[in-house]
Amino acid sequence: MANKEVKPTRSELLDVKRRIKLTQSGYKILKMKRDGLILEFFKILEEAKKAREEASKQHEIAMRKINVAMAVDGVISVKSAAYAHKTHPEISVRSKNVMGLVVPEIEANSIKSTIDERGYGIVGTSTYINEATEAFEELVESLTRAAEIETTMKKLLNEIEGTKRRVNALEFKVIPELQEAEAFIELRLEEMERDNLFSLKHLKGKGEAQE
Repeated sequence: MANKEVKPTRSELLDVKRRIKLTQSGYKILKMKRDGLILEFFKILEEAKKAREEASKQHEIAMRKINVAMAVDGVISVKSAAYAHKTHPEISVRSKNVMGLVVPEIEANSIKSTIDERGYGIVGTSTYINEATEAFEELVESLTRAAEIETTMKKLLNEIEGTKRRVNALEFKVIPELQEAEAFIELRLEEMERDNLFSLKHLKGKGEAQE
């Protein structure tokens, strides 16, 4: 705030003081929000690491089982079993609130299925195909969970960065400029008061001299 734009009046001084108080209050609230978001981020980060490790583990298991199924039953049998599957996973996305931030809540339905829902029946397929199917169902569940957590983590990180920028702007720009304006107005008012006092004394002296 340039001092030349500030009017050195008492009403302006009161307005600047009020703005300083409001800005400092907002600054404290934003700092609390930033700190809370950071704590929540590290909490989610740990969950994200575990979810990614679990998804990676399930992927390895699923690939190993599907390779065994193809080696035992043949590629055609595995593909036929896959095409015969009657149910398909459905993903629904809702919203939830984390520290005032809206993040997605992902829910997968119809992932795990029974033998009847798989469509290929028991006769003509080995247990290896069933084991591979179950492994891939577990993998889809793991990936869904990991996607939800990592999306939440990215949104939290973006919100932290935005909040940090606002906190820094208030701390290093807005508040110092307002305090500078306050000091300038107080100084100018003191100077004006001294000038008025000097003028009054001068006029009083001239009046006494004339008498």
